[in-house]
Amino acid sequence: MSALSAFGFAAVMAMLVFYALEERSHWYVLAFAGACTAGSAYGFLQGAWPFGVVEAIWSLVAIRRWWQRA
Repeated sequence: MSALSAFGFAAVMAMLVFYALEERSHWYVLAFAGACTAGSAYGFLQGAWPFGVVEAIWSLVAIRRWWQRA
């Protein structure tokens, strides 16, 4: 597994974990936004720009949800 693939795997796993924990604290919503940003970076780095764009949008949505809950 390349370093880029490991980074993508870690980003997606973090998204899964933080999404599952969102109801416990608004900080998990912010962590989910950060994981989405990492997923977006992974998408752009591997050349899958549509994935990168969608993850960037998810990140903005999550930041908005964090801001409303905080």
